[in-house]
Amino acid sequence: MITTEFVFLRHGEAACNVAGLVGGPATCTGLTALGHSQVERAAHRLLAEHRNHRPFTHLYTGPRLRLRQTGETLSRTLALPLVIASGLDGPIHGAADGKPWREVKAAADGGPHAHPDTPWAEGADTWNGFLYRATSFLRELIERHAGDRILFAAHGETVIAAHTLLLDLAPGIQTGFTVSHASLTAWQRHHNRLGQQRWILDRHNDTAHLSPSPAPDTP
Repeated sequence: MITTEFVFLRHGEAACNVAGLVGGPATCTGLTALGHSQVERAAHRLLAEHRNHRPFTHLYTGPRLRLRQTGETLSRTLALPLVIASGLDGPIHGAADGKPWREVKAAADGGPHAHPDTPWAEGADTWNGFLYRATSFLRELIERHAGDRILFAAHGETVIAAHTLLLDLAPGIQTGFTVSHASLTAWQRHHNRLGQQRWILDRHNDTAHLSPSPAPDTP
């Protein structure tokens, strides 16, 4: 039996993504037209699940504009109140905010994951520091929402944090996960007849809703 379920929707394509810029709070200007379209498609897929499968009980997002726009579309489509939680914010980028990722990675000898205990810019997080903060908040939500089905409008980094927590991965492990724009990832807590519980990854980076609709048959 499934008890708790966490479903993550990564935000749609954002303007900072297209420009190749580090999208911290000072730089994030929200979703592109394509990003809004991607989120709309995902929202309608999730609405079908909400009505016909198991309804969502809560909707969370973080404070950055691209997340809030994604969450607002989900809130409007599913008629769920949106909770903006600072614990779902992405990594702190410090002086890298607004700079091209190419320059930041060159100066730091790699991206945030490359040296997980070293900040990638002045005032930035370390990768492991971000993971600690994000997994701590997700652990709080697991305890607070036992038995609920929670939907998140999230950063890709938050999805990675969920995998780190629920797969019990060691800090700084050099393993990656692809998390595409507007992709869905779901973790389910299963409870069996012996009273045993475990988390199962039901889907990861699911983008089926973004595929072009098939052309109608020609009579």
